[in-house]
Amino acid sequence: MKSLLLSALFAIASSVSYAQATEVQTARGMVSIAKKPERVAVFDMAALDTLASIGVKPAGVPEKLYLEMLEPLKQGAEVVGNIFEPDLEALSSLDPDLIILGGRSSTKVDQTAAIAPTIDMTMLGDDLVAQAKERLATYGALFGKEEEAQKVSADLDELVRAAQQAVKGKGKALIVMTNGPKVTAYGPGSRFGWVHATLNLEAAVPDIKAANHGEAVSFEFINKANPDWLLVLDRGSAIGSGEQGAKTTLDNELVAQTTAWKKGQVIYLPAPEFYIAAGGVQSTDKVLQVITDAFNAAK
Repeated sequence: MKSLLLSALFAIASSVSYAQATEVQTARGMVSIAKKPERVAVFDMAALDTLASIGVKPAGVPEKLYLEMLEPLKQGAEVVGNIFEPDLEALSSLDPDLIILGGRSSTKVDQTAAIAPTIDMTMLGDDLVAQAKERLATYGALFGKEEEAQKVSADLDELVRAAQQAVKGKGKALIVMTNGPKVTAYGPGSRFGWVHATLNLEAAVPDIKAANHGEAVSFEFINKANPDWLLVLDRGSAIGSGEQGAKTTLDNELVAQTTAWKKGQVIYLPAPEFYIAAGGVQSTDKVLQVITDAFNAAK
């Protein structure tokens, strides 16, 4: 009788454990998470952003969060490294149920997996917004925040529609990144190509080389491209390097001859949100709102 009872209890426990398991689509394939994580360490800014949007507070965070809106996450959390390099000793001390890496920290999966289950939630490509929504739904299911995730997703959809409407028929755009005095450009298919793909925003130059840090270009290149709109990322501002700002870099005679400059159609994108936390839903919301406001204000 006792043996039968123990067997029954084991079967019930196994059934409950199975019911709690969540299948998570990661950058490295499907991973099964056996239970709802209670203590999670997060190194990816996009993941931190999206988790914050549904009210999930991590137990472990990187030393520098880059985005002012994420600073409250430090309260009550342990610092467990930076966005590139987890502090394995601090992680071991934290003893998390789950570790979330992505992007800049994604190469450390094997190291952190020795401490706790680790998922790589890197996002790349033209379908960044679709991936962001997929990650949002995943986190909602994993942390029991499905209703919150659905609301955040609906709000994002609305912002996408508003941005699509705002840019419609308003001309061609060129995305550039300044890094001090240096300038690189991005087009469709690049890490920032999602702006073109998601918003149906025509590119001023459709065949830019899709390098991670963009194709190095000259001011003559920008002048020749003559975009109706310049979408500008100031990398120095994003990472807090203190280098020469984008407005100074682009303020020259050749750029001044473009339609974008003449018409005041130069959009300085929210730098850390666009560069550091790309794919985080709150960051994506902010980028879309800036683009929408600028295009709606065009004469």
